[in-house]
Amino acid sequence: MHLARHDWISLALWILGSFAAGAVGAIASTRAPQFYAELEKPRWAPPARAFGPVWSVLYLLMGIAAWFVWRAQGWSGGARLALSLFVVQLALNALWTWLFFVLHRGALAFAELLLLLLVVAVTALLFTRIEPIAGLLLVPYLIWLGVAMALNHAVWRDNPTLL
Repeated sequence: MHLARHDWISLALWILGSFAAGAVGAIASTRAPQFYAELEKPRWAPPARAFGPVWSVLYLLMGIAAWFVWRAQGWSGGARLALSLFVVQLALNALWTWLFFVLHRGALAFAELLLLLLVVAVTALLFTRIEPIAGLLLVPYLIWLGVAMALNHAVWRDNPTLL
């Protein structure tokens, strides 16, 4: 597939936008390693060093998925709602880190993750209707959000004085 210069630029912008959401969350997580180390975690919890690489891949896939939808329809038709929800989920994604690592609100972070999972699921469905590969690119994200939700719940439950 040959891509014109403007296609490469738009792809880069969607990817950068996704990583920008991650950067907003990263600002909140400057003390995350210390706080995370203090928490009681289930045996199945991923090691702390896994989160950065996993999120990097997920943000890349998110940006590519959004670009496929944008390239197919721009901001018209069903893409308008799909891409708007995509932007909403990026904001929710960034918000979770603040709720959990800065405010130490385990219950609120869990509820917010539930909302995020729902918004991403609807976004993936809408993306699939427009460009099937775009919806598939969000599947790893949905799986990781399921893991994050289970982990959030377990950590919140096991650390009542910290969360």
